[in-house]
Amino acid sequence: MDGRELVRSMKVFGSVQGLRAVWSAWRQRRTDAWGMPPRGAERARVPGLAVEAEPAPGGGTVRFARSSLRIRVSSGGTVFWGWDGAEPLPSYALAGEAPEADPRASLEPDTDGGWRIVSERVTVTVSRHGAVELRTPGGVLLRRDLPPRWWEPVADEGAGPVVAGSTGSAGAGSTGSAGAGGARWVQRSEVPADARFFGLGGRAGGPRLRDGSYRLWNTDPQRGFDPGDDPLYLTMPVQFVVSDAGTHLAFHDNSWDGRVTLTEGEEGAGSGHDRPGASEVRMSGGPLRCWVVVGTPARVLHGWAALTGAPALPPSWALGPQHARWGFGSAREVRRVVAGYRERGLPLSAVHLDIDHYDGHRVFTVDRERFPDLPGLAEELREQGVRLVSIVDPAVRAEPGDPVYDGGAAVDAFVKDARGQEVRGVVWPGECAYPDFTDPAVREWWGGLYEERLRQGFAGVWHDMNEPVSFVPFGDPTLPRSARHALEGRGGDHREAHNVYGLAMARAGYEGLRRLRPDERPFLFSRSGWAGMQRYGGTWSGDVATGWPGLRASLALVLGLGLCGVPYSGPDVGGFDGSPSPELFLRWYQLGAWLPLFRTHAAIDAGRREPWEFGPEVLEHARVALAERERLRPYFTTLARLARMTGAPYVRPVWWGTPEDRALRDCEDAFLLGDGLLVAPVLTRGADRRAVRLPRGCWYDTATGRAYEGPGQGLLDAPLSRLPVLARAGAVLPVRGEGDELVLEVWAPAAGRTGGGLVVRDTGDGWESASIERYQSRLVDGRVVVERVTDDGVEEPGLPVRVRGL
Repeated sequence: MDGRELVRSMKVFGSVQGLRAVWSAWRQRRTDAWGMPPRGAERARVPGLAVEAEPAPGGGTVRFARSSLRIRVSSGGTVFWGWDGAEPLPSYALAGEAPEADPRASLEPDTDGGWRIVSERVTVTVSRHGAVELRTPGGVLLRRDLPPRWWEPVADEGAGPVVAGSTGSAGAGSTGSAGAGGARWVQRSEVPADARFFGLGGRAGGPRLRDGSYRLWNTDPQRGFDPGDDPLYLTMPVQFVVSDAGTHLAFHDNSWDGRVTLTEGEEGAGSGHDRPGASEVRMSGGPLRCWVVVGTPARVLHGWAALTGAPALPPSWALGPQHARWGFGSAREVRRVVAGYRERGLPLSAVHLDIDHYDGHRVFTVDRERFPDLPGLAEELREQGVRLVSIVDPAVRAEPGDPVYDGGAAVDAFVKDARGQEVRGVVWPGECAYPDFTDPAVREWWGGLYEERLRQGFAGVWHDMNEPVSFVPFGDPTLPRSARHALEGRGGDHREAHNVYGLAMARAGYEGLRRLRPDERPFLFSRSGWAGMQRYGGTWSGDVATGWPGLRASLALVLGLGLCGVPYSGPDVGGFDGSPSPELFLRWYQLGAWLPLFRTHAAIDAGRREPWEFGPEVLEHARVALAERERLRPYFTTLARLARMTGAPYVRPVWWGTPEDRALRDCEDAFLLGDGLLVAPVLTRGADRRAVRLPRGCWYDTATGRAYEGPGQGLLDAPLSRLPVLARAGAVLPVRGEGDELVLEVWAPAAGRTGGGLVVRDTGDGWESASIERYQSRLVDGRVVVERVTDDGVEEPGLPVRVRGL
């Protein structure tokens, strides 16, 4: 560290906190120097030639000269393979038991000394050198994983050659030895030359991932981020690949620090031959195991949800507009802001309180001077239809006498170092200890603490700083890598636990809220997480920088996370820092109104984010956006239920229904909202028109009624008053009519074509089951006919119908 870093630390955290952060950074280095011996000499290893195979249901085990590969196809067509004894479980990503093997699929000899498994949806071949290929039933290549390579620690320089099973990552579900981290490894894969990559969690530079290297390590950038910043808070080793051959999702189930390097292919490269696209996954330790789900985009995410868990269903009010700020400062200010919405006739569903409502920034406390009667405030707001949502940070002020700290110490809840001492870091309250959420007993203890939040009247929580973060002016702003974790009783260190820390915290909070308030669905979203986090709630962008690049990054994050199985997310509308111009704020607000989590938020030293603070013109245009969001609440309710049932995100890439359309794969500035609407946000300053790439079919401009035919491109008006939104011809959308009446809005089908839509009615914020209603539309003698489709045939819709587009 030099003097400039110390000065920066003082500016960011203040003089006392700055000095604490410097000390914390040095302490982290010293802890790792003692608790993590250097890796030392290593020996490289590859599988070698295949020796024998042992068939089993769904696949079997292929043994090579220096390794072994277990491979299995499930009944749903999902493929698993693991090297050196790696099993599907234990896994933080999987929702329960691994899917059952397909009894009709079996391992059989293939040409050239290899093996193959033929199933209904996919054919898997294993070469005699250890390459794994996935092909469609018609034989078209989807993915080829080349033989992996390991680098293993060498205990004895004079030892003989490494043999199968001797690697530190061997053993069922093993995640590496504690000392030097076991074997690090690299897996290179090839995909068709026309393929496009998506996913890898929350990436500001997406949703399409260009050539480059992407780190797998959840990280707080400690400032507002733009599209060029990587990694961010929420990384996942989940690749969503789209090509002419088909769509597939590949998930390397390993939570260690890693890096994915992507290279797009080139058709006709080099003497007319295609150069395939490439993905190289490098992990610093842990098991080499992979899941692949194939099919249409909808089928892929349905299979992914079956594997990792159905997305949590937010309560109905959480689909409405929400307002947050770091720096409300007092109950009086909260009342003033809520009154501002009410006086201007603007709908508001929730207000979020940040760390400034805590007593000394200490979690599960209240500043009684600023909020003398928080339960009373919550009840007063609830009578106006507004809920309170509380921030919850994981770090606990390490001070004897603090009830949360004393309670955690009593149950041995906090992360320790290799010597058995509590690991300390510096966060907002000062010096802090960190609960080990990878311990089931700690999760149960922590979940019980949310009873205090419920007593204060909060209706939901948002988890922050849970990468986890420790303020440092240099080095990695997290816990020492040698810090010890329970890891569900297996034991290990922070290298394995870091990326799943936020996921495990979300589980603790979600399960605690379910126990404490069993009749209501929990509302929880988390800044950090990992594969499977959708089981416990959603996420948001984190501290996106205020600017036009930040606006573009907001859309990229929501689209990318949806393809990783996290359907409920949204940005800090207006950006986290600074003061947006009126135009920028309005365009951000208009985009947010079409995203699942619609929330304004800003830093304590940033400009205001209430719509009326930007002048009367912005206020009126924001009012229009809010009114349309409220009118479409039944549609958002339906999309939320469908996400729960099928895994399909609310917000989808425009290629969702036609992934074979190459032009659509490269479209990143528009999205589908469900099947019925296409939204084209304005992402550049001063634009009042914009081109929109259209999927096939007829599309209506919802403002003008003008029809456009796809596939192709349309040029649409985009005045400051609205975003271009198109409706698919024939779409049946549930909307809110007069007096909150449920109405079917039907866009006229094109001649000779039919349409339709799904409706799932709001059953409240509890656990009541809901059924899917199916409607179809058709044009008969120039008249639009709408019918409800049932198991017994068709019948009258039973709801008011409003026809548009004729």
